[in-house]
Amino acid sequence: MSSLKQDGSQKAQEERGCGQRPRTPELEPAKPGPLVLKFGGTSVEDADAIGRVVHIIQGRVSRCQVVVVSALAGATDQLLRAGEAAAASHLDAALGFLGALERRHRSLAEQLLSPVALALFSQLLEKEFQNLRELLAGVAALGEFTARTSDRVLGVGEILSSKLLVEVLRQAGLNPEWLDSREVIVTNEAHGSAQPLRDQTNRRLRSIVAPLALGGRLPVLPGFIGATLKGVPTTLGRGGSDFSAAIVAAALEASALEIWTDVDGIMTADPRLCPDAQLIPAISFEEASELASFGAKVLHPSTLLPAMKQGIPVLVRNSRQPDRPGTRVFADVGGSPKVQAITAKRGMALVHISSHQHTASDLVRQALNACDRHKCVVELFSAARGGVSLLVQGTNALPHLVTELEGVADVRWENHKALICFFGGSDRNQRRSAEHALRTLSDLDVSLLSQGGSERRIGLLVDEDHVAESVCRLHGLFFPDALLKSAEQGAGA
Repeated sequence: MSSLKQDGSQKAQEERGCGQRPRTPELEPAKPGPLVLKFGGTSVEDADAIGRVVHIIQGRVSRCQVVVVSALAGATDQLLRAGEAAAASHLDAALGFLGALERRHRSLAEQLLSPVALALFSQLLEKEFQNLRELLAGVAALGEFTARTSDRVLGVGEILSSKLLVEVLRQAGLNPEWLDSREVIVTNEAHGSAQPLRDQTNRRLRSIVAPLALGGRLPVLPGFIGATLKGVPTTLGRGGSDFSAAIVAAALEASALEIWTDVDGIMTADPRLCPDAQLIPAISFEEASELASFGAKVLHPSTLLPAMKQGIPVLVRNSRQPDRPGTRVFADVGGSPKVQAITAKRGMALVHISSHQHTASDLVRQALNACDRHKCVVELFSAARGGVSLLVQGTNALPHLVTELEGVADVRWENHKALICFFGGSDRNQRRSAEHALRTLSDLDVSLLSQGGSERRIGLLVDEDHVAESVCRLHGLFFPDALLKSAEQGAGA
């Protein structure tokens, strides 16, 4: 049985004032508002992880805090599989997914909670999973897992994890208060990727959450979920818990937003592709958002927008290594004269559209409209006399483009491509960086695709089989110190 069941926190008796400047030196924010902490799924994936979360919160007990938490790692995927199985008339399989998820939550509660708290949480589990079983029985009967029903099903993961965390925090001597995000984050009716209604959401967060935090309570909210003005549950899209936290931080004029995950912060490359990847200590909102859009896995691309507009600093940190500094994300840290990061995005296709008679501008318009109708995501495009080239995600929609543009243009494509981008560098260094990159990858059939609209991004197209090698070579080119350090460590091993 976990020691969290017995451990109390004398620090919880301290006053938690919001008006003083936060003591933690990492961010030193100018704003006096609460600190918003967001914990991702891997930060609450098991009993040890939840224990680390409690200690992180206890370490900030003298500060006014608001906590936003994701579902347990993998829980949302499991709920989605259950819904899809039910829609395919595989109700037994769907119920099997639910049963496994219920047992996982129950096992965690048994490890973390006292008998009294366990009994209360068990009642919640039984109620939520009975509701899910009834929902999926209806899905199986109709043979359809609608976006509206999906939102009701997927949101349960965040509700259960956040309520479990509240019970653990209470046992640790803190003063948590669970709040239903569906009552404070008001969205439109775009199920599956709902957008918050800013004015209504801000009013509710300021009138409900702020007084609790200022009064010494610890508000805990499930991420990812909201509800329409009529109270119909919605979700903010995958990765939406980060977005939820940024919405809360912006509304409460937070001193800072800390996003706790399972990596040290934003890296110079994906460590799974390039073991020599280094931490980026500081980066601008614009750069971090662009990195996320082109393949970096740490942040949801929309996460930073609410915080950016309010000038709230964001710190991305590792809950498994909480003493590490993380990456600071600010409104503006100034442009770096050197390349800052390299990203990779697989599953791309390069589409060539040759016009029979239309001008380039007409063809661009027709091609992009066709892509929009068939939900074909266009990453980049270029146009020249008589032709258009598009870089798109996947090939599922391309046969539809061929059909729609038949008689107007010829459409052909190359798939199994990956977009490699490097970011940063002064304008005068851009051409030199591109030349060095192409020379470094000259034997891998790479093409220089484009310079980004920010003028700080260069895109290269390579075969998917060469992704890891391309990223590692470019990382060695632009970050030679990391390569030297790795060699020294290898020699000393």
